[in-house]
Amino acid sequence: MPDEYATATVDVTAWLDQKWAAIRSHRSQLVSQRPLPALLSRLDGERRERILRTEYFTQLRMAPGAPGLRNLTP
Repeated sequence: MPDEYATATVDVTAWLDQKWAAIRSHRSQLVSQRPLPALLSRLDGERRERILRTEYFTQLRMAPGAPGLRNLTP
């Protein structure tokens, strides 16, 4: 998805250990070649952290042009 579609970001660095543990709990996804968990498992910790430390969201608006948030963290 293009970056411009993201209307909000959340820094989840404080929860990286829990997030990575949850991803790893789906073992069948880790052994496949193409699913994202498998690709992440082959990266070094620093690269994996850079990818996982930010969550991106797209706000759906009921009215065209309605204002939205860009960053949910200070």
